[in-house]
Amino acid sequence: MTKLDETLTMLKDLTDARGIPGNEKEVREVFEKYISAYADEIEHDNLGSTIAKKVGDSNGPKIMIAGHLDEVGFMVTRIDEKGYVYFQTVGGWWSQVMLAQRVTILGAKGDITGVIGSKPPHILPPDARKKPYEIKDMFIDIGASSKKEAEEFGVKPGQSIVPYFEFTPLKNEKMLLAKAWDNRIGLAIAIEVLKQLKDVNHPNVVYGVGDVQEEVGLRGAKTAANKIQPDIGFGVDVGIAGDTPGIKPSEADSKLGEGPQIMLYDASMVSHKGLRDLVVETAEEKNIPFQYAALSGGGTDSGSIHLTANGVPSLSITIATRYIHSHAGILHRDDFENAVKLIVEVIKKLDTEMVKNLIFA
Repeated sequence: MTKLDETLTMLKDLTDARGIPGNEKEVREVFEKYISAYADEIEHDNLGSTIAKKVGDSNGPKIMIAGHLDEVGFMVTRIDEKGYVYFQTVGGWWSQVMLAQRVTILGAKGDITGVIGSKPPHILPPDARKKPYEIKDMFIDIGASSKKEAEEFGVKPGQSIVPYFEFTPLKNEKMLLAKAWDNRIGLAIAIEVLKQLKDVNHPNVVYGVGDVQEEVGLRGAKTAANKIQPDIGFGVDVGIAGDTPGIKPSEADSKLGEGPQIMLYDASMVSHKGLRDLVVETAEEKNIPFQYAALSGGGTDSGSIHLTANGVPSLSITIATRYIHSHAGILHRDDFENAVKLIVEVIKKLDTEMVKNLIFA
């Protein structure tokens, strides 16, 4: 086992924490434990998003860096008479990555281990074996013999169900395997940006935000941005990696280890040209590697931030990640560190005049 340094310990704590949309408490507590050391003030919105405020120039523009607390997961909807648990997906899942995977139900009496089950293929007709198994036909086996026993274990409708997976650096120790990189890596970026600004004069007020319910419609970013009323917004999240077999460059061309992604377009937002140009110029000036990315489906917190009040110039900066929206993903530590470096350098430039000039750039 790799000995974990301070950064890896933070990443482990963030990714091992459990929090689906609507129940982000455990993740929020980890996020606040780390970011509070670098913030002047911690606030919350009424949905439960955390807003960590770091003041440089109190009269300068307000810069929002948002990562979301929640991960894709499930919710208990019912228990049948035999003790099997049925569920609702919370966030986007592809059925083919779900079967036979271990999960944890956050029960009333403590954690309950289960496995996602289905009919075995041996008893399916030949045509059914060739089709993806439908999520509505899946269930969770917790080893209960009856509904009464499952209830005695502490299972009841409405409880969170989270994928089970432990943070693991791979043999190449810069390749990091964990659940919930979407979007604990965004939280880590927000924490590390405030850390690197701790003793730095910056001409603005920076808000490192861990927002709720992104996976079900970019909701917490909307309420948090409404509270902050930022002048500039950065959504920090995962992006699609295109460096695994079967992916064409026309579908995704980003590679792990080649720098953070600057998102040009996604289904929630066209990136702000002036802000994007500033970020690219800064990356080139500071020799920070980066990649361009575009996504026809899906969105990030920037999609909500940029529509706040009378509009907020916004940009998503993302980390190429393999196997998102599954039990485990892989990303590269260098991409995380370069994203932090890039955002810090941009923040140093975002004074009142620069922000004003960006709007119509």
